[in-house]
Order: sequence, then C-alpha cells, then structure tokens
Amino acid sequence: MGKMDKKNVLITGASGFIGHQLTQLLIQEGAQVAIIARYNSIEHNVRLSPVWDKIEIIEADIRNIESLKPLRSMKFDFIFHLAAYNHVGNSFLHMGEALETNNNGTANLLETVQDYGRFIYISTSEVYGQQDCVPFIEEMYPHPNSPYSVGKYAGELYSLMKQRQSNNPIVVIRPFNAFGPYQSTRAVIPELIVKCLRGEVVLTTEGKQTREFNFVTDLAEGMISVALSDKVIGEIINLGTGRDIAIRNIANLIHKKTKSKSELRIGGLPTRPNEIWKMSSDASKAQKLLGWKPKVSFEEGLDITIEWFRNYLTVYYNADSPLVCLSKGIGSKSQRA
Repeated sequence: MGKMDKKNVLITGASGFIGHQLTQLLIQEGAQVAIIARYNSIEHNVRLSPVWDKIEIIEADIRNIESLKPLRSMKFDFIFHLAAYNHVGNSFLHMGEALETNNNGTANLLETVQDYGRFIYISTSEVYGQQDCVPFIEEMYPHPNSPYSVGKYAGELYSLMKQRQSNNPIVVIRPFNAFGPYQSTRAVIPELIVKCLRGEVVLTTEGKQTREFNFVTDLAEGMISVALSDKVIGEIINLGTGRDIAIRNIANLIHKKTKSKSELRIGGLPTRPNEIWKMSSDASKAQKLLGWKPKVSFEEGLDITIEWFRNYLTVYYNADSPLVCLSKGIGSKSQRA
C-alpha cells in the first residue's frame, strides 16, 4: 500500500473527469474513500463503476447546506473539493448555477465539515484571466472573466479566509487544463477527436489562443502530493506543464493522428467573449514544495486519449455492443429465455 494507506478521505466531484481518476488512485494507495454524490446511483456516476463497491456514498448536494449535515459528525484526514459547475462557455448562460455551485457550495462545505487534517480546494487556472505576460505565477492578481471563473475565485477567497480565520489546514490548487480518457466531449480535445474519428466537419475559431494541457493522471498525482506535503498550508499552487499550444495546432495534430477525412474549418466559429489569448503555467512552486512535475508528454497523452475514444465510439455506436443492447432493454440469452 502507499502513503494513503488507511487514510480517511472525502472527495466532492468524485464522478467528474479529474475526480474519478483521483478517486481510483487514492483507492490504489490504500485510502478509505467517501464521496458526495447527488444520487446514490452508479448510472449517474458511471466513471466510478470500477470502484463503486469500494467507496462510501454520502448522498448530498453542496448547494444545499442542510443536506450536508451528516458531515458534521465525520472525521477526515483529507478533503478534496472538486465539485463545481465547470463549463466556461456555458456558464454565461447558466450564471446563477455556476455561482451558486462554485461559490456558495464551497462556503457550505467549509461551514459544515468540522474535523479534518487538510482541506484541498481545487480551483482553476481560469481565475488568472487576461494577464500582461505568461507564464502565470501564483502572485499575479486574478482577473476572472467568466461566471465559471468568478465563482471559482470566490471559492478560493472563502477557503483562504477560512484558513486565516480558523487556522484550519487549507490549501488552494490551480490546475491548468486537463485531458485524457473519459473526458466529456464538451471539452475541446475530446470534441476534436470524436469529430475526426467520425469524419464530421470540424469547426473551430481562428484557434490562435494557446492553452497548456495536462494528462489527467499527472494532475491527480499532483493533488495527492499536495495532501501529503507539510509545506503548503495557506498556499496557492499551480499544477501544470508550462508548455502551451495553439488550439489550431491541436486541431491539425488530432486530424493527422486520427488519419481523419473530416473537413477542417479553422475560423468557422466566432471568438468567445473575453477570450484569454495565452495561458501557460509557472509550476516551479509545485516542483519546489512538492517535488512534483508531470510525467506524461502531450503527444503521449494524446495517443492514449485517441485510442480510448476510438474504443469508446466502437462501444457507443455499435448496434451489437452490450451498452447499446442494455439501452434497448435487450439482456443476455438467459434473460430472454
């Protein structure tokens, strides 16, 4: 077993893209994991299916402080708070939900849990917004420019206020963009991969904006490193590679790697309001305090992700696959007999 052996851990957002990877890594490390889920149902938390029988389910909604009452009597070594409304573009259309979840939900959780060894608030690189220079360092003054990032920054402020007020062991992480298997196709890399694999028209903006992308296992391991470090209480820490790439270049690379026949229409979509044109991290603080740095290169991670989505499409769109048969109510021969 690893350094998390027998540690009691609570995870919010455990069925999310990064959260499910973190959950599985913690279980592999020997942790005893509880998660907050709005529905005690594997159908709503399918990413956790491999470990569903190894976790404790606490049915609650962080937006409803009353539903969190069972946490008052529980003790945790570590709390990883990942639950959030997490789509930047859609947050302009769902401003109320984004702010309520990302700001109020964080406050509700911090005001409810009483006994913990460390609270790790998972923020986002999006809080930096438009800056005069890159890479982004933790000392920069944030300029969040979407309801999503405003809510996440408010959660940061509440977490650090609580740390100063109560001297509780709280730390803030700002991970930069993640990618990998099982990510929602609302995210740019999975969207591009799926469209290229299916031969659909690929529409992007001019794609001049740059982002850095971190393979999901690297970020999950970085979060565990934060939990185990003695040097991070009250700190804000970037997790990232420091390597950014233009979206248009990513589109062309995925098109090439998938050997796609899709038509690429770079510039076919309008630029998003308040676009951040360059985004990359200075992760030297994480390296200094945690000894952490990413292991998986962008190209290696992209190959893994493309192969996963290739298999995903085979299962999802194959009329004879078990998943499709299940959705049609078709069981095994013994069930039909």
